[in-house]
Amino acid sequence: MKNIFSACLVGLLVIGVGMAHAQQKTFTHQDTLRGSNTPQRAWWDVVYYDLHVAFLIDQKEIKGYNAITYRVIGNSQDMQIDLMEPLVIDSVMQNQHALSFYKDGNAYFVRLNPSQKLNSLQTITVYYHGAPHQATNPPWQGGVTWTRDSLGNPWVVTSCQGFGASSWWPCKDYLGDEPDSQQIAITVPDTLMDVSNGRLRRVIAHPNHTKTFVWFVDDPINNYDVAVNIGKYAHWQDVYQGLKGRLTLNYWVMPYHLKQSHIQFQQVKSMLKCFEYWFGPYPWYRDGYQLVETPYLGMEHQSCVAYGNHYENGYLGRDLSGTGWGLKWDFIIVHESAHEWFGNNITDEDIADMWIHESFANYAEALYVECRYGKKAGEEYVIGCRKNIRNDRPIIGYYGVNDEGSEDMYYKGGNMLNMIRQIIHHDSLWRQILRGLNHTFWHQTVTSRQIEQYIIQQSHIDLQPVFDQYLRTTKIPVLEYAYKGGRLYYRWQNTIPDFHMPVDVRIDNHAYRLQVHTQWQEMSIPAGNQHSFEVNQNYYITVREVTAPE
Repeated sequence: MKNIFSACLVGLLVIGVGMAHAQQKTFTHQDTLRGSNTPQRAWWDVVYYDLHVAFLIDQKEIKGYNAITYRVIGNSQDMQIDLMEPLVIDSVMQNQHALSFYKDGNAYFVRLNPSQKLNSLQTITVYYHGAPHQATNPPWQGGVTWTRDSLGNPWVVTSCQGFGASSWWPCKDYLGDEPDSQQIAITVPDTLMDVSNGRLRRVIAHPNHTKTFVWFVDDPINNYDVAVNIGKYAHWQDVYQGLKGRLTLNYWVMPYHLKQSHIQFQQVKSMLKCFEYWFGPYPWYRDGYQLVETPYLGMEHQSCVAYGNHYENGYLGRDLSGTGWGLKWDFIIVHESAHEWFGNNITDEDIADMWIHESFANYAEALYVECRYGKKAGEEYVIGCRKNIRNDRPIIGYYGVNDEGSEDMYYKGGNMLNMIRQIIHHDSLWRQILRGLNHTFWHQTVTSRQIEQYIIQQSHIDLQPVFDQYLRTTKIPVLEYAYKGGRLYYRWQNTIPDFHMPVDVRIDNHAYRLQVHTQWQEMSIPAGNQHSFEVNQNYYITVREVTAPE
């Protein structure tokens, strides 16, 4: 166990070497089509997707259609529909008329009928087919995974965060626009079943030995969360009495893991209890909560969380913090379910702001540890995760080109949030802020600035320099201090201009909160030849003793 105060931060931290992005990336026309709200996207708002897809497992192909209902909010007749190669759009229909379109890489541009009246609701139906992109390293390199379970039965799943939902179905593949609801109808061989998001409405048997599983999502959902899980699943159900009443818990696992799942998935209730305490009600009571076994590690598919952590605690049996606390719970159950609040309820408009998903989910792990084992344990966990920080590039990526920032959005972002809690120094207010975020931005897409401003306004503390320093640069602030003539001198170095942030220290075993700026400041201290100087370890900074200024 470690004391929360330490003078040994220097050896634990890596100092960043540059402002903003150290190396400029090169982006293409296709990156802009994929990542920006193009003119052919901006004039229409998705209201409803009615997705129908047949999976031809032997051929590793799919075919189907998506009926897209949208509201006209601008003036245009040209619509961008995204579908990645090698999939092909066969036709696009509106009001029983075929529409013309042309292809530009992974984007199709459709010329609509003239009757696109402002504020009207319209529907187009996009028919398509082909062999979808196969996931090479799911869920990080996504697409469709065609594999088999341990008994040789087909096991086909999707995962496409970052890569894009258009890797397997035609849509407006833009995070800033979500449908209000969605139907997902998946046709599979009748020896298998499909598990998708929301609730199973009906199963339709067909003469050709196939079945269609019709799922319905009664809430807004982002594109990459829409999931297909095809296999020979066993099912069991439980109920959680939560803040909004009865929440159904549905578990879908390989039959040979049924007994293990009954043991391991008991952690779901403690997770829900902890997160409802910190974040407010689970956001999808109407759609329920599902945990679905997959052949890859996991993903936060809304109301249909993918699980592949082998029914063991930790991250595939490892503790990412190195403290021991991470081995007391199942990483995938906790982390991926945290995204139901941060990622699914609150969704970034641009993947450059993905810290909104991952920093809060990483920090949620520490809050879960705190909820179960105490505040000190939670602090030790999040501080232990610092060893995974790279400071290779800023957490926030480039906007408008589907660019994720650094993977530091996990551990560095989580430590930033833990530090902000320390700065606020009022745990009930901090909890109120976390719950307030989920209430204020309920079922919405947001920007980083919106989240930052909300926390600043609710805390009544100027945290903008903190956000700018930790999200937009790779620099870790250096707290320089020196003693001279009964005075303590201190300042920030290695920061953005005019950076200021308070820091809690202990000097000769007395607690102080220093209001530190980039200019030298000073305070009187008791006389003595030697003084101890310890910084609260919850601050992710570097500490350095220097020669006192003249």
